[in-house]
Amino acid sequence: MSTEHLRRATAELTPPFAVVDLDALHANTTQLVRRAGGKPIRLASKSLRCRGLIERVLRVPGFDGVMAFTVPEAHWLAGALDEELGDILVGYPCADPQALRGLAADERAATRVALMVDSVEHLDLLDAAAVDGGPRLRVCLDLDASLRLLGGRVHLGMRRSPLHAPQAAAALARAVLARPKLHLVGVMSYEGQIAGLADNRPDQPLLRNGVRLVQHLSRRELADRRSAAVRAVQALADLEFVNGGGTGSLESTAAEAAVTELAAGSGVYAPVLFDHYRAFSPRPAAHFALTVSRRPAPGMVTVLGGGWIASGPAGADRLPTPVWPSGLRLLPAEGAGEVQTPLVGRAADGLRLGDRVWFRHAKAGELCERVDRLHLVEDGRIVDEVPTYRGEGRTFV
Repeated sequence: MSTEHLRRATAELTPPFAVVDLDALHANTTQLVRRAGGKPIRLASKSLRCRGLIERVLRVPGFDGVMAFTVPEAHWLAGALDEELGDILVGYPCADPQALRGLAADERAATRVALMVDSVEHLDLLDAAAVDGGPRLRVCLDLDASLRLLGGRVHLGMRRSPLHAPQAAAALARAVLARPKLHLVGVMSYEGQIAGLADNRPDQPLLRNGVRLVQHLSRRELADRRSAAVRAVQALADLEFVNGGGTGSLESTAAEAAVTELAAGSGVYAPVLFDHYRAFSPRPAAHFALTVSRRPAPGMVTVLGGGWIASGPAGADRLPTPVWPSGLRLLPAEGAGEVQTPLVGRAADGLRLGDRVWFRHAKAGELCERVDRLHLVEDGRIVDEVPTYRGEGRTFV
C-alpha cells in the first residue's frame, strides 16, 4: 500500500497528525452503495466521529440518515446536520434520564431521533422523560442477531439485546403501543458475527474456515428469524424502517426482503480489521503519522506516542499497524506505548530523528478520539482540515 501521495501532501505538517485520503474514501463509499443493492445505508457515526465527514458521506446518493451511538450525540447532530440528510437512530439503549429529558424537551430533535429499547425498563425511562403534550418519543426495538445453538448453551455473536425470539419482540412492541407518549417506528438488528469478522485471513486457515461456517449458519438462521420477528411486529404497528447489517454483511442483509435499510460506517475509513473479507476490498483511507524520537539500538527506532489501541478483546489485532516505511513491526514485549513505541525491522536503520512513521488504526472512528482534526487529502494535496468530535469539544463516551 503506497502512502507516497499522502506523505508529499503533508510534508509541512508536524506529527502527530491524522489524514483522510478523500480519493480512497470516495472509492469506499461507492463500493458500499454498490454492495447495498439499492437499499439505503444509514451511516454509523461512531465509525467516523467527524461531523464534516459525516455530512460529506451523507450527501453521497445511497446514504440516508445516521446511526448515532449516544443520545447526547444524536441530540447534537439533530441540531447540527441539515434535515435533508435524514433522521437519526440511536443504535444503543440509553439509561441516562437527564439526556433523555433534554432530548424530549427539544421538539425538533425529538421528532428526528429514534431511541433504541430492548426491555420494559427502557420504556419506563422514556415514559418518565417524555413531555406531557409534547411529541411522542420515537422508539426502535433492538432484535438480538446472535446465533444460538444447542438450546442456547452456545452463543455466537454480540451480547446485546435480550429480544431473541420473534415472540419476545412482539411482546415488547405491545408494551410500547400501550404507552401513549411513545411511538414505535422501527426494528434493528446487528449481526456482528457476520459483519464484523473477517472471513479471509490468509494466516489463520483453521480460524478462517470456522468463521465461514459460523457465518453461513448464522445468515440462514437470522434471515428466517428476523423475517418472522418483523412480521410479528408489523402485525401490531406500521414500521418506518427495519435496519440491519454492517460493513461486512451488506450483500447478504440487503437480500432479505424484511430489511428496508442497512447500516455501515467502518468501510468508509477501511481500518486494518477490514482488510481480509472475500466480498469486498476497501482502500485504506485513514492514517496517522508519528515522529521518530530515539534510536535505541541498530535495527530499532522509537516513535513518540502510538498507544492508540482499539476496543474489543485484547490482542495483537487491536494494535495500530506501521505501514510506512515498510518492514517495521511492534515489539511483542512492549506493543504500542502510552508515550513511546519502539519499532524494529529492516527499515529502522534508514530512519533518523524527526523522520515519520505512518500507521493505520485497527478500527475506524476510534482514531478520532486521539486527534482534534483530520487533514483531508485529494489529488495529492491537502484540500481541507476538519475538526473531529474531540476537536469540537464533544466526548460522548
